[in-house]
Formats: sequence, C-alpha cells, structure tokens
Amino acid sequence: MVRLISIGTGYRAITVGVMQFQQLQYFVAVAETRHFTRAAEVVHVAQPSLSQQIRSLERELGADLFLRARGNITLTDAGEALLPLARRILADADTARQEVHELAQLKSGRVRLGATPSLCTGLLPDVLRTFHDRYPGIRLMIEEGGSHDLVRELARGALDLALVVLPLPAPAPALTTVELLREDLVVVSSPDAPQPGRGRSVRISDLEGERLVMFRHGYDLRELTVAACRAEGFEPDFAVEGGEMDAVLGFVRAGLGVAVVPHMVATRVGADLRVTPLARPGLHRTIALAHRSDVAPPRAARELQRMLLER
Repeated sequence: MVRLISIGTGYRAITVGVMQFQQLQYFVAVAETRHFTRAAEVVHVAQPSLSQQIRSLERELGADLFLRARGNITLTDAGEALLPLARRILADADTARQEVHELAQLKSGRVRLGATPSLCTGLLPDVLRTFHDRYPGIRLMIEEGGSHDLVRELARGALDLALVVLPLPAPAPALTTVELLREDLVVVSSPDAPQPGRGRSVRISDLEGERLVMFRHGYDLRELTVAACRAEGFEPDFAVEGGEMDAVLGFVRAGLGVAVVPHMVATRVGADLRVTPLARPGLHRTIALAHRSDVAPPRAARELQRMLLER
C-alpha cells in the first residue's frame, strides 16, 4: 500500500488516503491504453475486476480519473495529475524489488543506464566490458538519448543513472550530478575533401561557408555547434541534418560535409576520416553522471557509478 498526501488538479487539491499498488497498476494501464479491455489484458486480470478496482480508487480519491464515452477514454484533470506520480511510485517499487532480490556479491540484478549516443560510442564500451567481466550476472540495460530525454527518464524512475551534458536543461528535476570529464570537440572531414581552415587546426570562423553535417534537433552537439557559429557572426550551412552519431560519421565519410564531434569519438573513427582539432579556445563539453536525489541507485548501479568515476 502507499499513502499520497495531495494531488493538485489545477482546480482543487485532492487528499489521497491509502491505496493499493495494484490499483495504481490498473490505473496506469488504462491511462496508457485508453481502453479498459486492453488494459485488463496488459495486466492479466478480468476486465470487470479491473473496472471495479478503478472505481474503488476513484472513490478513495473523491474524483473521477477518466471521462468514459463509447470508444473514447480520456483522463480527467485529476487523472492527469495522478499519472506521473503513479508511474514514479511503480518504478520505485520495481527498483526496490530488484534491490531486495539481488544475490550476495552482485551475482544478479540490473543496471538501467542512459547516455548520449556519442558516449555510447566513445566512453562506455571499455567501461561496460570491464563491468560485465567482473559482474557477468548483472543485466546492463542501456538507453541512448539526448540529455533532455535522459533527464526526463531519470525523473520518472525509468533509469538508475545517466551520463548527461552540463548544464542540465531547465527546468531540471532534483538530480545529483558528479562531473565526470571535460571533453574537447574536433572537426572530422573526408580525406578526399579539401581540409577546412588552414594549418593544423580549425577556427570556428573557418566553418563559415563549409557545408556541415548536423545532428538532429535536441542533440547537445547540435546546440553547441550552432551557438558557437552564431557567436562568430554567421549562420551555419547544413548539407544534411537529422542524424545520430553513426549516421553523421557515415555522411562525412561520403563527402557530404564536415562535422563537429567529441574527441573521444574521433579517436575511434579510423583512417577513413580526417580529424582536425579546433584552434584555441576551441569547444568543450562537460559530462556528468546523474541520478535522482531522492532515491539512492541500486547496489549494482552504485558499483557501475564507482567504476565510471574511477576510470
């Protein structure tokens, strides 16, 4: 059972007494499927029983959670207010179960780690290989995404840890962050194309007139590169845009343009790409390891956290 204090609905505060986790599971299933019968199938219960539990929850809350019309189930204001809280409670309960059921000496369990695609390419392979060799019974569940997406997933309890780019997007939830590394950015280009800039380094101003291969919207590297170009007084020219890290590197190899990428990624690209550093002061990004401030990561996640910080 769980006790909630109050839920703001935009119109009034609903005082919530004691409710069952099962009721929250049923409520979330209906909210996500927008259908009572399909929700009952998802949670493996008879539809009448599910409906009865939802009605019991609504009586406990003193408010309807759903607007019920033939073929159209929608959330009320109270339902919209309860949904993120219910998801978080269920996620925390699942994490607690995982923690309790871990065997001694980290022989079983899981770690849910979020990271940007560039970090999945550059930083994580070696660290995860060491972690897996030491704790082969621990399941590693990796989610790739931009910092905005990962912060949201941390806040709702879907991740234990995340590697994010600082500063965190505003408004950021209550997260604890520990700076992990500060990384230089470099320019990559096709060896068959003219080298951007002059000499052994590239200034940001040298990118004016260059065709850039650009990451998708919401990607930290896109925002950093575009902001640097605008600070130099020009708007970057995109040859192609919208890709993730592997796609961007592939487009550069094909000679479509140049790209600004992390140095850690550039060290792994091989001889089929030319890597040129940015002239001082250059561009940098700060990577931090984040987790929710109100919930300690599970034991296995804490061990991975330690290995990342000591790498």
